[in-house]
Parts: sequence; structure tokens; C-alpha cells
Amino acid sequence: MSQPSQPSGQDQPKLNLTTTDDYRDGYANSVQVRMSVWDFFLVFGTMQQDTADELTVKNFQGIYLSPQQAKALWNILGHNLAQYEQTFGPIALEQQQLPQPNGPVH
Repeated sequence: MSQPSQPSGQDQPKLNLTTTDDYRDGYANSVQVRMSVWDFFLVFGTMQQDTADELTVKNFQGIYLSPQQAKALWNILGHNLAQYEQTFGPIALEQQQLPQPNGPVH
């Protein structure tokens, strides 16, 4: 299937992806989402429950996003989750209470 040609002047720029010297990968099973009128703040961490009545979250990275980037992230995550579930089956979530304002979303 061929790609439709774009009118002159509408060509997309070439995308070059690089990483900075301090780039790192990490695993998070906890994400806290905070927002203000100007931005969204995502705090990533690892959650561990050592006893039935104690939960420990160790935050390791905070990322600020503009509202536009947050919505773009929401769209692309939704698209990728739909593809994942189509390939591997539905993702079941544990029954949870509603998130607390300015609280963690796990």
C-alpha cells in the first residue's frame, strides 16, 4: 500500500532520536499524577508491601508535561494498550478505591 503524497511544503522533518549522557531506563509500578493549570507532574516509583498494614513507595523520577503533551501521552498509551490487549488479551485491574486528589495512582 503506498503512502499518499503530501503537498509541497508539508513534508515532515527527519526525526533523529538520541539519548543524553544521563539517560536511564527504570521500572515503575507506582505513578503519582499531580496537575496544575500549567502542567502535569508524573512521579514514578517502586511500590513494595512488606506487611499487611504497611506499603512503601520509593519515588525515583519526576517528569513535568505540558497539558498538550499529557494528552498526547494519554492518546498514544490508549492506542498501545488497545494493541496489547488485541494481541495478548484483556488486562485485568484489581478492584481499587478511587484515587485520592494529589495521591498516588497505582
